[in-house]
Amino acid sequence: MNEKTSRTAEIRRIARVEQSRAERMLADLLLDLFAMPASDLRINYDQYSLNSLNGFFSCDGEDFFFKFHQEEGEEDMTGEYYRADILANAGLPVDQPVHMSVLPGEQILIYRRRNDPRFSDVLRELDLTDDPEERTRAIEAERNLSTKLLAVYRETLHPISVDEAAAEPIHRLFHERLIDPATRSFPGGRFADFYMGKTFRFPGVELGWDEFSHLKFVINGRRYGSSIGELFHAAYVRLNPSRLADNGGVVAHGDAHNANVWYTAVSGGKAQLSFFDPAFAGSNVPALLAEVKATFHNIFAHPFWLYDPAIADRTFKASVRRDADELHVETDWKLAPVRRSLLEVKAKHLWRPLLGELKQRALLPDDWRMVVRLALFLCPTLVMDLRAGARSHTPASSLIAFCVAVMAGSPPEHGSDDIGRFLDMIDPES
Repeated sequence: MNEKTSRTAEIRRIARVEQSRAERMLADLLLDLFAMPASDLRINYDQYSLNSLNGFFSCDGEDFFFKFHQEEGEEDMTGEYYRADILANAGLPVDQPVHMSVLPGEQILIYRRRNDPRFSDVLRELDLTDDPEERTRAIEAERNLSTKLLAVYRETLHPISVDEAAAEPIHRLFHERLIDPATRSFPGGRFADFYMGKTFRFPGVELGWDEFSHLKFVINGRRYGSSIGELFHAAYVRLNPSRLADNGGVVAHGDAHNANVWYTAVSGGKAQLSFFDPAFAGSNVPALLAEVKATFHNIFAHPFWLYDPAIADRTFKASVRRDADELHVETDWKLAPVRRSLLEVKAKHLWRPLLGELKQRALLPDDWRMVVRLALFLCPTLVMDLRAGARSHTPASSLIAFCVAVMAGSPPEHGSDDIGRFLDMIDPES
């Protein structure tokens, strides 16, 4: 096997079509990397494993949990994955792996198996059936974690150089997905693979990329000023790693969506949260990016439309008509009560005081709203192909998906929406 071959990429590819073979390949990988003869190895399949693979195995009478994140072309990338020690040393609650490989193309973490649910599973149940008592417990756990995160961000916030900003692996979740990993050219990467030259099917409307990318969305009567194509280009320009040193750096997990967070019951009927899978953790993470993935994927990606499109299709209505250079959309999708509560906690206990700290230290750029919006926009559009039929989306869920992405990236020309109100809530000058 040559040095440019990614074994984890091959295992992910095989797992989609032949699970038993992929499990044998994983067992060989574990034996090669850690001298662990795995038995009863099982790959898990869930809606949150969009760019990763996880599962369980036993070895010498002990049970383990494995997980790896895999990006296209990562064997050609520089920088270090999986720096759990950075988070632990900063005082953040993080589950430490018992074995770890950071070799390009062979990056994998091994944990002792736990019986705790992931926070994502707890919240999904609340999306399906609201339980005020359980919701209160979950929100308190989120508030406590936000308090810890804010303390770490304040303590570790520092000016960073362009080179330090650019070296952080978090950019693989944003800018790196817009460009070709080998040539660094734009458009490329997932952006080109997912959307350019492709067909977009919505209820009663079918469009090619050249048309779709230039249309302006009018969502429930509110017109948004930037098209999908304009937002991708703006993200390519402003989220270039060389331009993100202006907001300082912090120690951060960087990809703390709630499928990377354990939810552990503790005494007094309470719960506490702890991280795992710190694939993109760093000590110079641009401060404005630190909480973007957690904010979008734990709040605005719900309920259902990103991770459970079939349920979204049954639960929400979405219709569209084209009028000249506009797409007029009507939808009844909205945040569930638990997601609104999470948003309020994130805004009040983390984002607003963090931005206040940045402003006080002259590290808050004038266009901070644009930076946050563009990063939020890239969260859904490049985590998976949002087109109907490409993966799991239906025409209706795909329409909702692109609506939420546009609302994230572009303010409405008149009125306000959930994301605009969130940005108003966190504005340190409001």
